[in-house]
Amino acid sequence: MAPAAAVINLPRLDPPHRACYFPAVLICKTFEQLAALDRPLHLALGVFDGVHIGHQAVIERAVRAAAAAGELAGMLTFEPHPIRVIAPEKAPKSLLATLDHKAEIVRELGIELFVPLHFDAAFAAMEASEFITQLTTASIRTLAVGEDWRFGRQRGGDVTLLRREAFARGFRLEAVPPVMIDGERVSSTRIRQAIRDGNFTAANLMLGRPYSLSGKVIEGRKLGRTLGFPTANLDTMDAQLPPDGVWIVYAHLAGRTSLQGIANLGIRPTVDGVSHLLEVHLLDFHEDLYAQTLEIQFEKFLRPEVKFESVEALKAQIQQDAQSAKAFFQI
Repeated sequence: MAPAAAVINLPRLDPPHRACYFPAVLICKTFEQLAALDRPLHLALGVFDGVHIGHQAVIERAVRAAAAAGELAGMLTFEPHPIRVIAPEKAPKSLLATLDHKAEIVRELGIELFVPLHFDAAFAAMEASEFITQLTTASIRTLAVGEDWRFGRQRGGDVTLLRREAFARGFRLEAVPPVMIDGERVSSTRIRQAIRDGNFTAANLMLGRPYSLSGKVIEGRKLGRTLGFPTANLDTMDAQLPPDGVWIVYAHLAGRTSLQGIANLGIRPTVDGVSHLLEVHLLDFHEDLYAQTLEIQFEKFLRPEVKFESVEALKAQIQQDAQSAKAFFQI
């Protein structure tokens, strides 16, 4: 029987047999933790960058199987993205969701167990058959994968191998075909490009939800306060960002209704900014957000980022931006 769970932050490493909890989702980070649960499991397997509608089709199979049996639905994924270990020169520079954000998204899809396995060179060298052997030390009832999913050393594992293992080990395999839109396969690569282009209509269609990114509020230079528009500076890590400029946004704070605001994405040239930063000003909100996590949903592009001739000119423009946002939100 697994030891009692503990409330922790997702990145923290735990003893090898100890499960833990992320809000409303059970977390296991090793095969040993998974086996120690001693519960029948129905798992969706994959990288799931962005958890788009193709990924959701795989996840739905695991959730449906678990619901029918009254058992536990889970998602097994990898951190970091395997391509960053196997072929870093081919890896995307940005991802569609951080690990924490991914856990939040899949919770809404009915996932009760989140399994982010650490992926490194040793893991990449594991034979596909050994991966299945270690995984099935847990009580696996269903595995759901994309029909072209590959795994194990040199991508040696595929659905054919999984079918043989399912027959030999007594679990059910759900192999899910790709989801197509207008004759093209939905993919994380296509979604990243749509976001880079600012094409949220296409991105949201493929994601099955409005695109958002999640980041922790970090301490900044507090220049916004001097202008009368305090901002929350977000550490967006390596999340895919839309084009630079000023955006009307929704901000989601845990346990709160959605907040409304404007965001500046860029280097802030008027105040001699250098680093690329996402700053969010929340309308009619005056609480301290430092160290809290905000999820930002981009609603409307207002204008490009420009260098103003003075700080006063910048302040006047921010006032106009805030009024535009209030008109958009009808407040």
